[in-house]
Formats: sequence, C-alpha cells, structure tokens
Amino acid sequence: MKPERLLLCFALLTGCSMKNEADIILRNAKIYTVDETFSIAEAIAIKDGKILAIGGTRDVLDDYTAARIIDVKAKPIYPGFIDAHCHFVGYGLSLKQVDLTGTKSFENVLARMEEYAAQNSGWITGRGWDQNDWEVKEFPTRTALDSLFPDRPVLIKRIDGHAALANKIALDLANLSIESSVAGGTIEVKDGILTGLLIDNAIDLVLDVIPDPTREEYSAAIQAAEQRCFAVGLTTVDDAGLDLDVVTLLDKMHKEGTLKMKVYAMLNPSKENFGHFGEMGPILKERLTVRSFKFYADGALGSRGAALKQPYSDDPENTGLLLTDVEFLAEKAAIIYAMDFQMNTHCIGDSGNKLILDLYGKVLQGANDKRWRIEHAQIIDFNDISKFGEHSIIPSVQATHCTSDMYWAEDRLGEARMTGAYAYKELMEQNGMIAGGSDFPVEGINPLLGFYAAVERKDLEGYPEGGFQMSNAISRQQALKSMTIWSAIANFEEDAKGTLEVGKDADLVILDTDIMTENLDNIQSIRVLSTFINGEEVYNGGL
Repeated sequence: MKPERLLLCFALLTGCSMKNEADIILRNAKIYTVDETFSIAEAIAIKDGKILAIGGTRDVLDDYTAARIIDVKAKPIYPGFIDAHCHFVGYGLSLKQVDLTGTKSFENVLARMEEYAAQNSGWITGRGWDQNDWEVKEFPTRTALDSLFPDRPVLIKRIDGHAALANKIALDLANLSIESSVAGGTIEVKDGILTGLLIDNAIDLVLDVIPDPTREEYSAAIQAAEQRCFAVGLTTVDDAGLDLDVVTLLDKMHKEGTLKMKVYAMLNPSKENFGHFGEMGPILKERLTVRSFKFYADGALGSRGAALKQPYSDDPENTGLLLTDVEFLAEKAAIIYAMDFQMNTHCIGDSGNKLILDLYGKVLQGANDKRWRIEHAQIIDFNDISKFGEHSIIPSVQATHCTSDMYWAEDRLGEARMTGAYAYKELMEQNGMIAGGSDFPVEGINPLLGFYAAVERKDLEGYPEGGFQMSNAISRQQALKSMTIWSAIANFEEDAKGTLEVGKDADLVILDTDIMTENLDNIQSIRVLSTFINGEEVYNGGL
C-alpha cells in the first residue's frame, strides 16, 4: 500500500487524535463576538491565552479537542468588559474606609462613622456622602464631627471626590486657618470660622498629612479590588491618575502573578512621571499599558465646581473652578504630543470642555490618530460638540453619572444648558464611538449598570418613566461596544482585545442573562457566571 494511502487510513482510524489541541473549549453558547458584522457564534477554542477558533459548535468540535470542554448551556458570552475610566487602586484602598454611599442624611453619615471608629484606630476616612440625596440638601459642617471625634482626625469625601469635610483636628494638622487659600479650590469660611468644607484642590491640603499606606497595604487593596472587579466581568480597568511608585508596584505584581487584572494606567502629571516616562518611553505589556497622562480642567457639578460659561442657576455668583493653570496645561500638551503619549483630561462644565477642546485643537490640528480623550464630557455647549470630530478627540463617558445627576442637574444648569448635558448619542456620532466607564468608586463597579443607564436612561427603580432625555440614549449594540471594542480603541489595544476573534486575547465574560435581548429591568440581579483573562478562569460564579 502506498504511503499516502496508509496515512489516510491512519487518519480515518484515529479520528479525534488528529484534531488540533486546545486548552479549553466553550460550546453550546451564544457568543457575541462584537466583530465588524456583530456576528454571533456558538463555540470558542482557546490555547495559550489566545482565541484559537470560533464558530459553530459542530465545526469547532470537529477540528479541535481539549482537556476541558465546557457546555455553556446556551448562556451568552461577551468580550471581557473594559472600564475606560475608574480609580481601581483608589477603590481598593477605599474598601478599608467607612462606606458612606447611600446615606440619606448627615445623621446617617455620623452613625456609620461612629460604628467604623469603634472598630478602627487612627484617622477616620471615608467616601460616598451626597447632600443632594438628603432632605436638607445643604453641605454639612464640622460641628458634629468635632463633638463626636475631638481627638481623632476626620476627612470624609463626597461621592464625587471633589468635596470633603474635615474636623478641627484634621484642619489643625494641615495648618489651615481662615487666612489659608489654594488655587483651584475653596476652604469654606462662615462667620469667621472654618466650616470644615473643602472643595477640589483644597482637599489635597489635608490628604497630604494623612500617612501613606504601606506597600503591603497597597498590594492587599489592589488584590481586593481585583476580586470584586472579576465578579462583575471586568477584565481591563483604566486607572485615571497614578504615581510612578504605584505603577511600579502593579508591574511587579503582574510579574509575580499576584495580579491578573489588565490595567491601562493614566499617569498623574507629576515632575517624576514626566521625567521617568519622558526618558524611558511607554510601557506596553500584555497586562499593563502606560502611555497617557491624566489632567483635571475643572471640578464636579454636584459640588458646584464644574467650570461653566455662565453662573450656576442655583448659585448666581458662582461659575465653578478651573483646577489646573491653563499655561501648565498648554505646556504639558505640547510635551505629551512630542512624547507620542495620550492626553486625557477631566472636563465637566461647558467652560471646562471648551477650554480643553480648543487647547487640544491647537496641538492636534485636525484629524489624527493620537486618540486624546475628554474624560466625562458631561456638559457641553452645542457649538463645541463638533470639535470632537474635527480633531479626532474621544469622549470617555460614564453613563451612570447621567442617572445619578438627573434629579438635580437642571437646578444647577437651567433648562437651556440641559440640551448639551449627558449627550452621549451626539458625542458618539462625532467619531463613531464613545469609550464607556464608571468612574468607580464614584459610581458602582458593575459595568452592567452603565449599560443600563446608557440604553434605558433610568435609575434602578425605573424612574423616570420613558427615560431621561431619551434623544441621547444609545442602542444596546452601541452600549456593548462602548465597554468592549470602543474602549479598547481608546486604549490603543484593539488588536489584542475588545472583540472575540481568532488571535486575540481570550478575555471574556459569561452572564446568566442575555443583555442584548432580555428585559433590563432586573439588571441588578443579572449574574456573572464566569470571567476569563487570557484563557484563565479568574472568577466562577456558578457556571
């Protein structure tokens, strides 16, 4: 018998032994590839952390075998979710502080603080209060803090991190008095005394005297944050504002295998960061990318620090705050452009957005592939929106900000300015994409809440009926792209992630409910069944 006929007979006899070997196969699924045609597949084969094959279940099983073959039982699979703007390390650290989210009064805040103080020593720090959620919608003062905690320093941040309340001992440690002042911030004084309220850059004056966490505390916080993020399907987080020592720690943890979460790090604009990365260039690793700087143009709307072109409707003497010197921003923009890094700037108010859009425009000079970003892009004069498309500027938005602010935003802005507020559809149409994030811990870490807010424009109780400013809602397909491929593009990482295609990283999430077809009213109860990073199951929620 001829050799070629012997080979054919051997192949027919051995059957599956001639199949290609994969590490894992997921079959009988509904896989949203999020590729160019938004195709849906049934099975995926993974090897060495990459997608080896994707297609129909029968086709994949005919060509591939694996030691682990999982029947997904028709559950939906999506590309791993990417949070395009969050504070990952800060969130981890906040897990050791008093959680003030959801408090319905300042008395509620104080009760939580007393409980925390009884179980923890040293500084009392926390975050999450929002006076807009209280019956008395006024900023609190330090009077009760001084009475309850006369010997322990206190600093508690508002939900957005742009306002905080400190007690007397904390103010004394920071050497603050009624004569103190700070550019880009407010140290509130009433009736000749410090109220304890600090806005924007003033908060740093107290933060600077709080002891820094140890390296071990940082590592533990990062690992705690990672586990919670895996449980909601996140596989990449864009951490908006890190120092060199933290970036170095993340890199070390990745090398050691003690951190598996992929991180796109935006650098704080410090002299140290500019010096180091100006000399060394970007970090472009499988799990860590460092090629951008994060700046602040203005403050937040909830604390009336967002920079507006005209005064606040509910505070006619106030137009908000610019947090960073304009000359500094212009100087650094030119340097970043020459470094071929990305510039990402926090802009909330219409004045803050115009300032940065115009500054970017002078540097970028029209269409480009620098992918500079406006972070938040919250309130924009309609005359300025076209500048995003003109200069290829990416809007990086957080849809849950819309549904958190909708109860009181018009009080701040007035009806006319609301037409350019939270205008996600208008922004998306400028470059055919928006990057989607959460800004956690300002908002919750679950990316499905952002998906729901972008599509339904309602809170979790279904308010308002019919949705808020639905002309700027986006479709489910667009919302999914904003937290997968469009965020990958915003990170220069679209060749490695963001879609489920052959050759890309096997980052994926399996849900118990199909968010593309099922009713979204139960969005809070939708569970992650499994999360994979580079083909490794990093979370199992009952698959």
